[in-house]
Amino acid sequence: MQWGGDSAHRFCSSQQCRGFGESLGAGRQPGPGAARAELMTGRTYLVSSYAERQRVKALGAQFDAERKAWFVPPGYSLEPFRAWLPQGAAAEPASTDVAVVRGVSLSELMGRASAAIASAFRSGEWVRVEVVNVQARNHVYLELAERDATGQVRAQVRGVIWAATARVILARFEKATGMVLGPDIKLLVSAKPALHPQYGLSLQIEDIDPQYTLGDLEARRREIRERLQREGLFDLNRRLPAPWDFREVVVLAPEQAAGLGDFMAEARRLEQFAICRFVIVHSRFQGEGAAAEMRHALLSALSAGSQAGDVLPDAVVIIRGGGAVSDLAWLDDYALARCLCEMEIPVFTGIGHERDNTILDEVAHTRFDTPSKVIAGIEQTIVDRVREAAQAFDAIHAKAAHSAAQWRGAIRQADAQVREGALRQIDRARTTTRDFHDGVHHAARRAVAAAQAGVDDRIGAIRQQARAQLETARRQTPLWMAEVASEARQSLRSARQLATGLVTTVLDRARMDIERERDKVHEAMRAVVHESNAAVADARQRSESLMREIVGQGPEKTLRRGFAVVRDAEGRALMSAKALHDARQASVEFQDGSVPTEVRGKSGAS
Repeated sequence: MQWGGDSAHRFCSSQQCRGFGESLGAGRQPGPGAARAELMTGRTYLVSSYAERQRVKALGAQFDAERKAWFVPPGYSLEPFRAWLPQGAAAEPASTDVAVVRGVSLSELMGRASAAIASAFRSGEWVRVEVVNVQARNHVYLELAERDATGQVRAQVRGVIWAATARVILARFEKATGMVLGPDIKLLVSAKPALHPQYGLSLQIEDIDPQYTLGDLEARRREIRERLQREGLFDLNRRLPAPWDFREVVVLAPEQAAGLGDFMAEARRLEQFAICRFVIVHSRFQGEGAAAEMRHALLSALSAGSQAGDVLPDAVVIIRGGGAVSDLAWLDDYALARCLCEMEIPVFTGIGHERDNTILDEVAHTRFDTPSKVIAGIEQTIVDRVREAAQAFDAIHAKAAHSAAQWRGAIRQADAQVREGALRQIDRARTTTRDFHDGVHHAARRAVAAAQAGVDDRIGAIRQQARAQLETARRQTPLWMAEVASEARQSLRSARQLATGLVTTVLDRARMDIERERDKVHEAMRAVVHESNAAVADARQRSESLMREIVGQGPEKTLRRGFAVVRDAEGRALMSAKALHDARQASVEFQDGSVPTEVRGKSGAS
């Protein structure tokens, strides 16, 4: 409340009057006391209805709370208020004390313009505007603009939503769109222009069409989608193969984002066991320039890893908590969406809640409803790989055992074949030696027989000669006999030497043949053994390599996480209660050792 100068009455300013109920009696006429008050204060009270309060207020009228009436302050032109002047009141009071001045006052001009605008726009017009700024006190004051295709401002004006109206239309707008009125939101409003002599031109907003705002957001998203499709980029990232396993993941999220804590709780657990490494990158997700900041942060993280010599991460994860549609609308950016499309690694999104949707979700390789579901999907993939690795290890072990058994059988078969071949060669050599020995023996007998026959013949001849000359050569007969015996012994010796030489030659040849066959057998055996050892070593090397690769995902790691493995007496892992019952004897393997146990009762009780 303020004092009215010379008057003893109080009156409200235009700002104060807005909170005082603003009720008028339609057609209320001032009484004699009111006329005296007008003369004392210089005010001109108006006759207006409650529905006309905004029009007279816009022209500069003020509200008298005591009289519950609007008045024209002293010094204001009455011309704009002609329609509300009491009967008999002059538009311009006569004054003999004021000199005639050329031209009209600014207030008069503004009043005429205000009256013209009020007369031209008695009902609201639907206007397309873009919100530049919002200040919400009791009333809601806005800065509105229109931009061209290049983003340049073509028109701008102030807007106001009176408190009573704001409580109704803003609640309806937020419920329909899920958005809070804020900058960069395009609106379709029902408004009337009003020109105030002091505060200038403004739009008095009476209603907002939420469907227009939703349509604008969807239109912007559709424009980005169609542009990416024309360029052949829209589904590039989605066509990438899904990661087979996760060793390193880059995570882009706002600082202190809702859902980031749940995500990191599981991520740290995976990092604790050296299963997967997570590189956290922070950026703004809303506000002017947020999309460019996200793109820069993401590319910088990938570039830093590349310069360090590391391989590309397995995936990029973009997460944030839920929010208003206007908050998520900052993510509908062409440059950011194109950046994700051109990524050489899959992009996972977990933005907001299940009902939230952005262009980033559409171009990403995989969309998850929430950040928690993103980390759950990564964990499930890792668990699947561990299970596959365990199965592969078992299969490799079984195949290696089968291959070793096959090689052992082949080696035994080859050894048997070598032994059999060697025995055949030895038998053949023995047979050949016997044949040579028999031939030499027969030849020696024939030579001895021939020699003996020759000796007999010569003895006969000598005897015949000796009989003839017996008498005359008795003294020479012993010499001849000695000569004959010496020649016979020499012939026998020669025959014996010849037979011995033949036998030695045959035996040497047989021995050489046996040595050659034995060398061939040994060489074949060495080749078989070398190939067998090479195959077994290769199988062992591949098994050890796979064991080393799997050891990080094997049972030992599971044991370190607090789990245990039940094995039977032979060390085989038991996978069911029935198997445990059938085993009767078992042991429970922990990280630091095994504990024997005895199975009692039926299956399922121990």
